[in-house]
Amino acid sequence: MLAKVFVTLKRGVLDPQGTAIHHAASTIGFHGFSDVRQGKYFEIALDPGIEAGAARAEVEKFAHEVLANPVIEDYEVELIP
Repeated sequence: MLAKVFVTLKRGVLDPQGTAIHHAASTIGFHGFSDVRQGKYFEIALDPGIEAGAARAEVEKFAHEVLANPVIEDYEVELIP
């Protein structure tokens, strides 16, 4: 099983890297983008035989406590069998 974790800044939190990417995109000819927000992506290979509910709980806890700063970031966990 594979866990995918997406971490992004919460709406309302300034994203200077996203702003810089947005500006660069328009500078090099990409148009039609109203905003760019950047984030982090993690893939976690889970032990064979781990039950899906236990896996989700463990990855959610790991994302909350280690991968994301819950004060300024949101995260989403996706499990792939």
